[in-house]
Amino acid sequence: VVCLVAYHIFFMLFVWSYWKTIFTLPMNPSKEFHLSYSDKECLEREPRGESQQEVLRRAAKDLPIYTRTMSGAIRYCDRCHLVKPDRCHHCSVCDKCILKMDHHCPWVNNCVGFSNYKFFLLFLAYSLLYCLFIAATDLQYFIKFWTNGLPDTQAKFHIMFLFFAAAMFSVSLSSLFGYHCWLVSKNKSTLEVFRAPIFRHRTDKNGFSLGFSKNLRQVFGDEKKYWLLPVFSSLGDGCSFPTCLVNQDPEQASTPGGLNSTSKNENHLFPAKPLRDSQSHLLTDTPSWSEASAKAEKDKVGMSNPALTMENET
Repeated sequence: VVCLVAYHIFFMLFVWSYWKTIFTLPMNPSKEFHLSYSDKECLEREPRGESQQEVLRRAAKDLPIYTRTMSGAIRYCDRCHLVKPDRCHHCSVCDKCILKMDHHCPWVNNCVGFSNYKFFLLFLAYSLLYCLFIAATDLQYFIKFWTNGLPDTQAKFHIMFLFFAAAMFSVSLSSLFGYHCWLVSKNKSTLEVFRAPIFRHRTDKNGFSLGFSKNLRQVFGDEKKYWLLPVFSSLGDGCSFPTCLVNQDPEQASTPGGLNSTSKNENHLFPAKPLRDSQSHLLTDTPSWSEASAKAEKDKVGMSNPALTMENET
């Protein structure tokens, strides 16, 4: 009875998370990131050069974006005609920009991104537990198969196949689940492992990492009662992410609440562009930063503003 109850609990959670991973639509950038009709016309009419740079610079002026292309340009998608939010990438399979895109998974026939990344993690976890449970409960009969302790019927071959299938899936799922647990702990996506995010000041592979606890909360949320359930509880809107590794940008509006002050590390400043409320609070439990130290740091570091060049990145 205990085994049957445990089996059906694992099975239901596995199917539930798998269903949510498949049928949760990937989130796309909001309307504020799309170019206006006039900006589109200017971009298409003007030749490549400073004029196009100015159009993109003007469109991204009040947007909470900190990452750039390899050439230092604003990240722009010429297929979706929008300024890409941080951690957003264009999926060639879905033919649309996906917020915090991790990868396109053929096993779920869907893009894994901001809207369903928690479901994907739970799907890996519950499928691993499901396979381990089957392998563990089948082990004693598998041993009896090789010691001729089972009745000589066709059922014993089913037991052997079931154990091998569950064991092999357990090995592959454990490596994949372990890898994504590491990604969560470092606040990275699969794409960011292969190509580190590029900020205005430099490339930083840990640019979005806020520490293990805050990284975990960004994916699973603040309420622990929802962590193990395939219910959306991730923090933020997928368009802006807190980071303390972006230099002050003189072209952008200041962040409310003093988020643009300096940290203990004198080489970096908090972002100048405003974050969403649901993401900004991840930075509030850090030590407070004084305006005097921010001004001194501004004079010390300086305000770099490299010329932007347009780069169509998909």
